[in-house]
This record gives sequence, C-alpha cells and structure tokens, in this order.
Amino acid sequence: MRVLLAASEVAGFAKTGGLADVAGALPRALAKMGIDCQVVMPLFDSCLRTGRCEPTNLRCRVPVGPGDGIEVEFWRSTLPGCTVPIWFVSAGDLFNRDQPEFGRGLYQFAGTDGSRRDYPDNGARFALFSRAVLELPRMLDWWPDAIHANDWQTGLVPVYLREHLCNHPDQGIAGRARQISTLFTIHNIAYQGPFPPSMMEWARLDWRLYNPSQLEFYGQLNYLKAGVVFADQISTVSPTYAREIQTPWFGCGLQGVLLERADRLSGIVNGVDYDEWNPSVDGHLPARYDETTFEIHKPECKRALQARLGLPSLAERPVLGMIARLVEQKGFDILKPAAQAFLTQGAQLVVLGEGDSRHRQMLRVLAEQYPNQVGIYLGFDEKLAHLIEAGSDAYLMPSQYEPSGLNQLYSLKYGTPPIVRGTGGLADTVTDTNADTLADGTATGFVFQDYSADALREAGLRALDIWSRNHDQWNAIVRNGMRQDWSWSRSAASYVGLYRKIRPAH
Repeated sequence: MRVLLAASEVAGFAKTGGLADVAGALPRALAKMGIDCQVVMPLFDSCLRTGRCEPTNLRCRVPVGPGDGIEVEFWRSTLPGCTVPIWFVSAGDLFNRDQPEFGRGLYQFAGTDGSRRDYPDNGARFALFSRAVLELPRMLDWWPDAIHANDWQTGLVPVYLREHLCNHPDQGIAGRARQISTLFTIHNIAYQGPFPPSMMEWARLDWRLYNPSQLEFYGQLNYLKAGVVFADQISTVSPTYAREIQTPWFGCGLQGVLLERADRLSGIVNGVDYDEWNPSVDGHLPARYDETTFEIHKPECKRALQARLGLPSLAERPVLGMIARLVEQKGFDILKPAAQAFLTQGAQLVVLGEGDSRHRQMLRVLAEQYPNQVGIYLGFDEKLAHLIEAGSDAYLMPSQYEPSGLNQLYSLKYGTPPIVRGTGGLADTVTDTNADTLADGTATGFVFQDYSADALREAGLRALDIWSRNHDQWNAIVRNGMRQDWSWSRSAASYVGLYRKIRPAH
C-alpha cells in the first residue's frame, strides 16, 4: 500500500503544534508496518535552516492564480531517524518567509502592538500547496493508494483530486487519479481556514461548488469544510473528540456537516514517540527510571526540578506540574482559585508556557504570593519540559477542550498521574481513580467533568490526599499509568485500517 501524507508542518522541519508531531511520527510508524509512505509539506525557511533539504530538478506550473499558473520547485529530504522521503513545495516567498526573530511565523506575523495576525495571503498560499501536492505523484510516477490530508491547510486536496485530476485531459493521469482515495484528519476544528469568495477565482475552483452543501460556509470559502465534504473518510484525533465535534458546543458551526457524514467519521488517539518520551532512556533527566525503579530515581528528578525553579527541595511537598500554551483553552481561567487550594495544602506548583498576557500576569502574582511554592518559566525549554514530566508528582491538564493531547500520555509514562478534565483525548486516555478502578488495577489518574474551579479543586485534592496518606495506593496508580501503551505503532495500525477501508472507494 502506498500513502502520501500532506501536512503544513512536520516535526524536525517546522512546528507550531501537535500536527507537526503527528506528521513526523506517523509516517515512520507506517514504514515499520511495511507501508510505502511519503510526506509533502511547504518549504519554509525553518526547513532550509535544518541544512537537510536538497533541491531537485522537479519543477512544474501549478494551475492556480493568474495567467498560466505559478511555478513551483520540489525539494527533498528524509524524515529524521529513518528513510521515509519528505518533499517540500517551494514557491518563492509564498512559504519561505518565517523568521521568528522578526515576529514572522508559519501562518502569522506580529503586529506593531504585539498581537498575532494571519498573513493576508494564507488562502492563496495553501490553495497553491494543496494543488501542488497532486502534481507530485505525476512527477515521480509514484501513485499512492491514499492521500492523507491534515487540517485546513490541505482541505482543498480532496477537492482538487476529484475536480481537477479525475477530470484531467490526459486520460492516463485521470485514470490513475480515480484510483486514489482520501483521508482528511481534523486536528483542531477551531481553525478552519475561512476566506473571501473571491478566492474561488484564484484557486480556480468552479463556482458551482460554492454552495452551502459543499464549499460555502456563512458567506466564505471554508477550507476545512472542503476537506470534510470531499474526502472519502474523515478522522480526528480521539474517539471522544469525534463525538464532541458533532455537537454545537464543540463543532464550531460545522457540527451539521459532520453529522451528515458521521458514518465516515472516526477518532484515533495520537501516539507517543517513546524513543524521545520515555524516562528509562531520557537523556534530559538527572536519573533514569522505569516502573520497577521509579521509587528510587524519580525523587532525584523531583529534587532537580525544585532546584531548577528555585523552590525548596522538600520531598514531603507534592509537586504539581503543568506545561501548556497560556491560552483560555488550557484551563488557566479555572486554575488560579484551584491552585490556591492546593498551595494552602502545602503543594508546590511548577508551570512552563508562553501565551496571553493576562495568564502570564496571573502566574506572576501567584509566584509573588507563594515564592517558596510556585515556580514559573515563561517561554519554552525542551529540557525543562522533560524534567517537569519526570520531577512532578502529579500533572495538571484542566482543558476546556483537548482534541487529543500528548502531555497526559507523557505523564502516564513518566509516573506522574494526570489530573484532567474529561474531554476529548483526555477522556479517552486517563482512567479516573475510584474504588472500582483501584480494585481492578485500571486507575491511572484523576478526572473531573465540569469546567469549573470547584471541580478542578476537588480532583486535585483527591489526588493530594492519596499521595500524602496512602503510599501503596499511589504507587499502584503510578505503575498502572507507566504500563500503558500509547505508542505510535498502536495508532498507526488504526490508520492502516482506515486506509484499507477507503482503498476501494472509487
């Protein structure tokens, strides 16, 4: 089976979030299962800075935009640590413009007031990318059985496949195109890629498609909706999130479209790269451990974490860790009142993240009020992220919504029971601690349902009570979590099942 995975970012070359982790890890796992997989993404400046991208002699004109189209060049590399080919679409400064030192990212730039704004030509950039993806099989004479498109940046791929390639004047190309099926994965439905109707002309999409049943969405051309409507199969990043996005609360307006295609929608939890996130091999840690040695070596990591953030190294104080973007989605609105209850109980709180100014200020105030109990790092530090996972006693993840989530999976592996809200991937991966789950050995963390400070406080105090009063029970919860398998091999097997399901779609 041949699979072409298209994504706007891939770990090792360009990254803003979890999409890059999936696009970097899933193809490697597929290759280990014998799938002939290749990857394609835009050629950003961050890709060039790796020094691992090479130009090729593959060039073509992509039929979008004015005149006779836009010329693109394909560059080439391999995914880090394997031989999976990755191709890059180069189109002058349409993609190659990200320079963080000047406030320019992959999709946004910093305004004079410091706020982030979308590039005004994002619609053109990713229409070009989506159409260029479909030129690659023809130029390589490598025709996939399935194209796996991801998020709004590739939402037009299934449209172009059906409308352009399947109706290509060259009957050989049209015949091969009709044998390709498409899977479209939604990583976060809140980001949809809405653009003015005039983009239909630039993207060279037939105006008959601009209707409420296909591409039009509240007076705009919606790239995410395009992928949902035209793909043969739709997936998202956890079974619970697949159900949630069919409701008004989580669907961001697209719940009706998803309900119509519910028979083609499924959820697969993202995997973890245990070569990188595994306390038994983690080079970022002062001491390594597994489920048989965590009682000896995890306390060394705790002492190192306390020292790193200037907190007293007290073994009798529970440490609650949190790593997150400082945005409303991650639960910072309910954290402060709950955190004060934890701190009153003597706990220490460590937070790593960057984001909204009001959440930064809230954390600074907490740190000033509790200088020996609150340690914060505003920014991102990879080594510190690993140390927080290993050195914390429990992990906080009180998200409003969480399509899949990775940190709760890291926490399970690192013996740091997560305290989570029961939404999205958190609901699918963390089993609440109660009398029944303690008895049958399935308890792995602490789950609350209501999005409120009171619910978070109650779950956190439950955890702290067991941590302080029942050593054996706590260690059993830790071992249950460390034994969980959330590896990419598990997730990849589910994706292969979807590829096989849609293979005869045409």
